[in-house]
Formats: sequence, C-alpha cells, structure tokens
Amino acid sequence: MNAPLPREAVPQRDRVGLGLRLRTERKARQLTLKELSVRSGVALSTLSKMELGQSSVGYEKVAAVAQALALDVGLLFAGPAAAPASGQALAVSGEDEGPLYRSDHYEYRMLATAFPGKRMTPLRTRIAARRRDEFSDFIGHPGQEFVMVLAGQVRIEFETGELIELKKHESAYFDSGVGHIYLSVGPRDAELVIVMA
Repeated sequence: MNAPLPREAVPQRDRVGLGLRLRTERKARQLTLKELSVRSGVALSTLSKMELGQSSVGYEKVAAVAQALALDVGLLFAGPAAAPASGQALAVSGEDEGPLYRSDHYEYRMLATAFPGKRMTPLRTRIAARRRDEFSDFIGHPGQEFVMVLAGQVRIEFETGELIELKKHESAYFDSGVGHIYLSVGPRDAELVIVMA
C-alpha cells in the first residue's frame, strides 16, 4: 500500500459483486428498493445504481444499507465468511488479504473477514483525498470509530467545525454519527487502521 491511490472509480468487478450481494440480501428480506431507501436513507436512484454495479459509493452508504438490512457491512463488501471451524475464536489477516474496495476518496481493505458474527468492522484504509472541497458533504454513520495512523499524516474534519491532525502511531476515537471526513496531509497518502462499531 505504498504507491499513491489512483483516482479511478471502484473497479467494475468490485461494484458488480457488491451490487449482486446487495440485491440478494434485499430480496431475501422481501424489500423493494423504495423500502430499503426509506430504511437506509440512501436515495432510491443510488441504490438502483449500486445494485446494477453502475455507481462507486463511499463506505457510509454501504454501511447505511448494511445497517438497514441488519447485517455486517463486511458481507456486502466481501460476501459471506467461510464456515467457521468448530469453536473458532480467531481470524488472522495478512497485509494484502481481504476484499479491497475503492471509492473516489478512500481505499478500504476489509480485515478479519473470516471471523463469524463480528461486532466490529476493522479496515485498513488509504486516504487519497486532500481537500475539503473534494466532498459534497460530511460523512456520518451510526456507531463509534477508532483510527490509528500507520503511515503519513491525516486530518479528520468534523461537521461541528472541530478538526484533529494525527501523525504516525497516533490514534483517535469518536462518535461516527457526527459527520466527518478524512484528508491526507502531505505528499503521500495516509494509511490507517480504522475500527468501526
């Protein structure tokens, strides 16, 4: 994860896979797109494009849809985890293992996807965004968020006007329901571990 993140949309196969999983989970719950839109707060047109693999969306929209469907967001990114071994209490992730998802501003690698019934969503994240005006609005989603910088430097700006800057090995914990954005500071993309609960 050292080279700068390319400013490309989510690769087509990633978008299509996410869309197929979304449609399968929605239909399994016998929900229409309109009903899911109301439950998740994600626009009907966006949901339709997501299901068809025609739209690159950020984590916050995928998380909102997963919450509305009452499932682990990792399932939409990665599909179901392998059946756990009897009494499994451990999942290990290598540096380049786990499903990778790219949006226009961030790159997410899902971690510990094989652990059944996770209560947290751990991600290794790269931040490509550098300016506030790259975002149409702040991003908020229910829960709490822990972040630790692995490389580079990151600024987290909140809709409240607060902001924090973190350097390598510094961390923060915050209410992710408060709108926020991550911005890399400096020439290299910041690399983070983010845990959402």
